[in-house]
Amino acid sequence: MFKCVTIITMKRLYYKRLLAWKQAGAKKPLLVQGVRQAGKTYLIEQFCREQYNTPVVVNLLDNREVIKLYQENINAEEKFRALQLLLETNLMQPGTILFVDEVQESEEFISALKFLNEQHPSVPIICAGSLLGVKLKRFKKSFPVGKVFLETMRPMGFEEFLIACNKQLWIEEIRTCFAVNKKMPLPLHNQLLNLYRTFLCVGGMPEAVSDYVCKDFNLARFDHHIISAITQAHQNDMAKYVTSLNEAVKIGKVFNSIPAQMNNIAGKFQYSRIVKGARRQAYETAIDWLLAAHMVLESVRVTIPEKPLNGFANNDYFRLFISDMGIALKMLNISFADVLSSNMGQFMGAIAENYVATELDKLNVPLRHWTSGNTAEVDFLLETDTGVIPVEVKAGDNVRAKSLRHYIEKYHPPYAIRVSSKNFGMENGIKSIPLYAVFCLDS
Repeated sequence: MFKCVTIITMKRLYYKRLLAWKQAGAKKPLLVQGVRQAGKTYLIEQFCREQYNTPVVVNLLDNREVIKLYQENINAEEKFRALQLLLETNLMQPGTILFVDEVQESEEFISALKFLNEQHPSVPIICAGSLLGVKLKRFKKSFPVGKVFLETMRPMGFEEFLIACNKQLWIEEIRTCFAVNKKMPLPLHNQLLNLYRTFLCVGGMPEAVSDYVCKDFNLARFDHHIISAITQAHQNDMAKYVTSLNEAVKIGKVFNSIPAQMNNIAGKFQYSRIVKGARRQAYETAIDWLLAAHMVLESVRVTIPEKPLNGFANNDYFRLFISDMGIALKMLNISFADVLSSNMGQFMGAIAENYVATELDKLNVPLRHWTSGNTAEVDFLLETDTGVIPVEVKAGDNVRAKSLRHYIEKYHPPYAIRVSSKNFGMENGIKSIPLYAVFCLDS
């Protein structure tokens, strides 16, 4: 059967970060964490092939000999020499790079990165793993603090989706309209909203986007089983790096409760919605596991929207989002037809908020929100040089927002942002941004 290979050549914006690491001298090993199937292995292997003469790739799920080597009771230099013999490569040869995939399988190797950084800084090393974040949260060895760069690679965002759809010129026009508050020509605006809805269906997992591209951008031919398989893989991961089967069950229950809580009238995650009578103490560890695995995102409530926002964060009140839109819609069991026709009932607003949360996370924006008792709520807050900017999210073009107006009157921000299906514009101190342009907030 023909299998699409477009995934290998799709442009990923994280590639620029890898280049920056190399151009800065690659003096510290780079640890790349992120949710399973986000494309870490493909992109890093591509980077190693294109940027180095001799890429050396080791997957610790396949190469158990490296794991056994670093469990040996010999000194770090002897392990390094033995590693080169096992790999049949002089890692100190200029133009060579070592990529260790699924590195979470060996705490000993991760711990040894301190030695490699101090004694062999000329050896470029990248490590990655789909559950690396979980493993690091439960690390028992001596972690190489200050000796490595730890970064997160996310699924594809809407900008990358547009690039995959050959819409690079459209991206330029979106950024221009954003910068000067100029309305997008209506035919383009409507097409971009359709692409946004399509992105909700496909999501940002590279395998899913690749299939959509290979099917000539025809959503009717898209293999929805890809998202089902990825979701099942996430479910299977919940039994890894846990203290007991009971913890794995709790992780699954929390994860499965999130879609139903997206539209929670309480405006916060409720433990009682997991199972009747559930308490925080019993499920805190499960939530930490999901956050470390990057399967979910957390937005913390802020009591006073002033800089620094972290100083006013109340961690007792938070919201959880699914980190990929394709998975979120699959868990909600919403049909593509209903998404494309915006026939999602009461969940339209919640889905738009989840989408904006994933886009902001890809911009490395900490997720924060504000509420005033039960009278007002602002979906997101941006901490900028000019002050705290409130962000209100609306799924449609009915943008009347009492909460945002209440916030503006109370706190007088430099301006406010409304994300909706309306066109670009600026009116009464509120900057209108279409849902397809959230990625422009990187500016």
